[in-house]
Amino acid sequence: MRIRIVDAFTDRPFSGNPAGVVILDSGAFPEADRLQRVASEVNLAETAFAHPLPPNGEADWALRWFTPVTEVDLCGHATLATAHVLHTTGVASGTVRFASRSGVLRTTAHEDGTLTLDFPTAPLTPVPAPPGLADALGASPLSVHDTGERIGDLLVELADEAAVRALRPDFRALVACSRRGVIATAASADTTAGYDFVSRGFFPGVGIEEDPVTGSAHTALAPFWSARFGRESLTGLQASARSGLVHTVLRGERTLLTGSAVTVIDGELLAGL
Repeated sequence: MRIRIVDAFTDRPFSGNPAGVVILDSGAFPEADRLQRVASEVNLAETAFAHPLPPNGEADWALRWFTPVTEVDLCGHATLATAHVLHTTGVASGTVRFASRSGVLRTTAHEDGTLTLDFPTAPLTPVPAPPGLADALGASPLSVHDTGERIGDLLVELADEAAVRALRPDFRALVACSRRGVIATAASADTTAGYDFVSRGFFPGVGIEEDPVTGSAHTALAPFWSARFGRESLTGLQASARSGLVHTVLRGERTLLTGSAVTVIDGELLAGL
């Protein structure tokens, strides 16, 4: 069985966010514990598993995502990586519909090689900063928003881009602050830099200390910054060590996320599923 490692939200290898992608031939998933064992072995932020669905249904493929320790409800970069594999191997073209724990997600391939994900927009609710958040992050929030049940993060606005880049969180303390993790963000320090806002994502609650580029986080970042800037279309830079760009377009209850992807490893899963 083939397994691929794809760098998502980047157009060059060894940057962006790597995801494992396993395309199954059968019309059903193996047991969850077997999928989890593979994801743990791959040991990336996410490993995606997809299998084809019968024709003429509401979706073309079934899709699930696993961190090294648990299954998650929504993952942007591994969805982008899966769509990239389907398109670059000739299995799919145009728009692909994935049935997932977050409903039907559409991905569309463009002539320039980029892919657009059509994801549900995260609802944002202002909340008080939980006790210990500032100490766990190492910075004082300007505002804090809950991102709803599907994502389960806190969106934390900081004073400036430098504050976001300088964060060195206490991950053990951060686990107590939210269900999944914390998205730290600020406006770009340079309006000519090619991005409107910067972010970093810390998700120790699902076994990921810092995620290189988090597509699902941008379903919360897009409405937050679109309200601030008064524009539907924005570009976010996730300023991890690997870094990556996510182009966002807010469409009410849906958010479009566009990025590139590169396959860096194409191998064989010898243990099988």
